Parts: sequence; C-alpha cells; structure tokens
Amino acid sequence: MPSMRRPQISLQRFRLVVWVAFGSLYAIVVTGSLVRLTGSGLGCSDWPNCNSTKFVDISTGHAAIEQINRLFTGVVAASVILAVSSSILLSPRSRRITTNAALLVVGVLVQVVLGAYVVITGLNPWSNMAHFLVSIVLVSAAFVLVKRVELLIEPREIREIRDKPLRWVLIVVTSAVVFLGTVVTGAGPHSGSEEATRLAISVKRATQMHSISVWIMVFVAVVLTIRARRNVAQWNAEGPLMMRLVAALSAQGFIGYVQYFAGVPALLVAVHVALSIIVWLCAFSVFLPASTLLVLD
Repeated sequence: MPSMRRPQISLQRFRLVVWVAFGSLYAIVVTGSLVRLTGSGLGCSDWPNCNSTKFVDISTGHAAIEQINRLFTGVVAASVILAVSSSILLSPRSRRITTNAALLVVGVLVQVVLGAYVVITGLNPWSNMAHFLVSIVLVSAAFVLVKRVELLIEPREIREIRDKPLRWVLIVVTSAVVFLGTVVTGAGPHSGSEEATRLAISVKRATQMHSISVWIMVFVAVVLTIRARRNVAQWNAEGPLMMRLVAALSAQGFIGYVQYFAGVPALLVAVHVALSIIVWLCAFSVFLPASTLLVLD
C-alpha cells in the first residue's frame, strides 16, 4: 500500500501566511495603544474574565474597547500558530524558518502573561513599558521571518557589507530611542486610567532625554546615508532603505514636536506610536546586513 504523501505548501503561500502574522502583530500594538489613549486600560478590571461577574462585557465603552483588544489577541495567536504549522509543510524545510516562527508563538504567550500582569498591577507604567517593548521584539522577529522567506524565494548574491560598526551604533541608539519613548509615555498624561500611577519623572525631562536620543539617531542615519552615496554598488542595493529611514525619521520628528507643543492630544500620540514601529523597522532594515539574522543554512 503506497505511503501517504506529506502535505506541502509553496513558498509564495507561506510568504502570505507570514505577512498576515506580521500584520496582526503590528496591528495589536496600535490597538493596544488605543486602549490606553481612550482611558480604557481598566475597562476590564480582571483577567481572564473582564470582571468578577462576566467573561465578556461590553456594557460600557471602555469595557468594549478593552474587550475587543483582548479578543484580537486570539487573531494574533491564530496567525502565529498558522505560521509555525505552515513552516513544517515547506519543502525543503528550513530549521531556522520553523524556529523563527515558533519564537512568535512563545512571544505571544509572553505577551498574554504580561497583559494579565498589566491589569493585575493596575496599569503600572513599568509593566506597560515592558508590554510595548516585547511587542517591538515580536514585530522584529516577524519582520526577520518575512525577510528570510523572501530570500528563499529570491536568493541574492553575497556582497561585502560596509560600515558594520556604524550599523550597530544605529540599532543601539534606536533601541535607546524606543525605550526612552516608553519613559515619556510612562510619565505622560495618557496612562490608560485615572487610577494608574505614573513614573517619578517629569514629562519635560523625559521628553528632553527622548529628543536628544532621536537627534543622535538622525545624525547616525545621515552619516550612513552619506557614506552609502559614495559607493555606487552599495547605494543601488541599500539606497532605498537609507532614504526610507530618513523619511520616517523626518515624519516622526515632525509629529513628535507637533504633539508636544499641542499638549499631547491622544490622536497624535496614536499616530506617533504607529510611526515609531515604522521608524524602528526602517532602522532594523539598515542594521540587518551587519547581523547574521538572515543566514538560513
């Protein structure tokens, strides 16, 4: 009796699955920020139930917003589980691809635990900051997975990577920018609830520290761009990445200053959060050639 043939999935279809996982991970960061910005952080005061009497409660606007964000976590979980299961069906299989996808599942589980801790601690700013920073790591892991799949579909010739130390400086400074951005949030007015505590630092001081780190990042990005322009081969390969980073930084800087002088309105903060992930990914794209993250063998 002939043996059953193992089901397979094409790289093109798997790339679509991976993009869905990446998109859902990005979206939940934005929806999570909207929970806080609408003051709905304690719309559900318990975990996993919404409150002491109901598992699902949409009787108030705040409860409904928090509940929708929690339910969307199920969509995220399904998308990353699908990515792992699909990676096993690839032919030929790649151990790094499967491991990368499995890390997304682990990360989502960590986020579920952190989300519960955020509620239990009454929106403690440190737990909120950790929640966002883990989200950045998750989005980055999904981004690497996308890039790995694209390399499998369209292999590229190995070329010499220039300015590796400067790329490392860029990613370190960008990490500081993201962290200090969460400090501004932890000290600012949008805590998610009037009952939430804030960091023991003034918004002005936190914003100044964040702004200084951003200007350092801009300087490093401009230096990298100028150096890339001097090499035709490098510019042809990486020019678009450099220009996207500079454009994202310019847009984010403009929004940042406008929101600060406008009194930090919630809508602009939401845009700033959404753009912060784009800025991070643009910097991460420039950094990737200096790392071994895209090695598949």
